[in-house]
Amino acid sequence: MGGGVCGPPRPPRGGGGGAPGAPPAPDALRRKGFTGTLTMVGEELRPPYDRPPLSKQVLAGDWEPHRSTLRQDADIQKLRMTLRLGCRATGLDTAARVLTLADGDRLAYDGLIIATGLRPRRLPFGHDLAGVHVLRTLDETLTLRAQLSAGPRVVVIGAGFLGSEIAATTRGLGLDVTLVDVEPTPLAGQVGTFVGGLVGDMHRDHGVRLCMRRHVTGMTGENGRVTAVVLDDGTRLPADVVVVAIGSVPATDWLAGSGIPLGDGVLCDPTCRAAPGVYAAGDVANWPHPATGGRVRLEQRTNATQQALAAAGNLLAGPGEAVPYAPVPFGWTDQYDAKIQTWGRCPSDAAVEVVDGDPAARTFVALYKAGGRVVGALGWNSARALREYRGHLSENSAA
Repeated sequence: MGGGVCGPPRPPRGGGGGAPGAPPAPDALRRKGFTGTLTMVGEELRPPYDRPPLSKQVLAGDWEPHRSTLRQDADIQKLRMTLRLGCRATGLDTAARVLTLADGDRLAYDGLIIATGLRPRRLPFGHDLAGVHVLRTLDETLTLRAQLSAGPRVVVIGAGFLGSEIAATTRGLGLDVTLVDVEPTPLAGQVGTFVGGLVGDMHRDHGVRLCMRRHVTGMTGENGRVTAVVLDDGTRLPADVVVVAIGSVPATDWLAGSGIPLGDGVLCDPTCRAAPGVYAAGDVANWPHPATGGRVRLEQRTNATQQALAAAGNLLAGPGEAVPYAPVPFGWTDQYDAKIQTWGRCPSDAAVEVVDGDPAARTFVALYKAGGRVVGALGWNSARALREYRGHLSENSAA
């Protein structure tokens, strides 16, 4: 898992590996006056790093791994924080306030922030073949990058944000790329088919082959290496490299039996609190958004930072001082020369109205309306204009 956090001995407070844990949570804890022991636990051997560049700059070879690192050694020392890297959390005793690690070590805590992130979904077949990848960690990215140097035929399964970015990056390297998804367009589930159709056109313009409304039913291999992806209509897509990007699930398996409420992630209250002294932040956190009362779990880089700050602040808050976490979601994707940014929600069933610019020119702002209210705004290469329309979002657009 990406990282869990605690700090022994008493009185500790927690941070987390990845974006929620470093730098936001540890920084916030120190800025708010916490002077006790602070420990960060992370399963990966690498120090905390940023994930958005993995599918773009790092995969393309434009960045070397160190550029994605969130904190240098000197910064960690200034925070007076201990890093326990290569340590997987395996259990949590909320009554005794003890975190158990895979090596058998037990860490006592007074405060804990769970920021274990996500695990990639996998297909029920094919992952035993060489050349079949998922992309979540820096090491997985570097392994894939090394294989791209041979000029392989690439098939990307899944046309959400991650899959679409991988397709754009690999096509930008001059490779033969096919993008497959069960939806009618790329990003259909994230921003709807109107914008998704424009994304699909953009990929076709750059030479990506799209296979939409198609299920993957199998893979073929030779000498233990993938050779093709098989679709439900019988089509065989020749492939030397396959990237499976069909979504992720919250990394909560280690919390089974802990008493922490689990569902689609760690189930928190509006202040990000899951249990006495235990808070959650980032992709793994599921909480009732105060603006709607409905539960939400956001897989967005900006949310990881903001929620870590909120969780750290509420962890240190006195009785009655904790503040509900109520962000207006913000996300983005970079593909080719397009920067697509969103505020609020952009549900696939919303009515979409272009209010600025021209989709044909691929520079525009669109508002998403549901129930007669503006719930989201999207800008395509229109960052400045999009900011002007943020004020059109209703309070119910927050989740």
